[in-house]
Amino acid sequence: MEEFGLWPQMVALGQVIAIDLVLAGDNAIVVGMAAAGVPIEQRRKVIFWGIGAAIGLRIFFALITTQLLAIIGLTLAGGVLLLWVCWKMFRELRDQGKGEMAPDEALASDAPAPGHTKSFGSAIWQIVVADVSMSLDNVLAVAGAAKEHPTILVIGLLLSVALMGAAANMIAHVLHKYRWIGWVGLAIITYVALDMIYRGSQEVAQHTTWLL
Repeated sequence: MEEFGLWPQMVALGQVIAIDLVLAGDNAIVVGMAAAGVPIEQRRKVIFWGIGAAIGLRIFFALITTQLLAIIGLTLAGGVLLLWVCWKMFRELRDQGKGEMAPDEALASDAPAPGHTKSFGSAIWQIVVADVSMSLDNVLAVAGAAKEHPTILVIGLLLSVALMGAAANMIAHVLHKYRWIGWVGLAIITYVALDMIYRGSQEVAQHTTWLL
């Protein structure tokens, strides 16, 4: 990083790391809860494919981030989508994580989660749908936080993939134990979402003016 403008880059890097940590933990909890609803002999497969899909989708969205950000209106749409994520995170934090389950907890449990019994296929489908949304959220949030710092963007995208693959389960436990980390992450993601909505609105307005 160049000495000039180092502080803004460090702030952006801090935001990116917090976003990656919180969203990787949330994604892992989604996988764990879905796995808890299938018979115990199928849970390892559900977790494997669920985590694998999350990693693959993060790589895919990371590779096309430049093209995504070039789409007029996507920054605005991404900001609105992140606000929805913030609302869901707020409800989870407010409820103190009741019913949350990390992947290793799903494997250790002897019985399906009460009222959540499902087939292997439906569990995988539930995870894939969640993975698509959460992976896109992760990439857009990182891009929104990195802004005009391409180095930070690359670091953030690589970190999101690495955390999902190597440490998501551990992060899920940390977030469950230390709820304040989740609140800090929520505040940062909310700020990024509002900033993306503001910048995206300006982008759309300028594009509309140019067309007229």
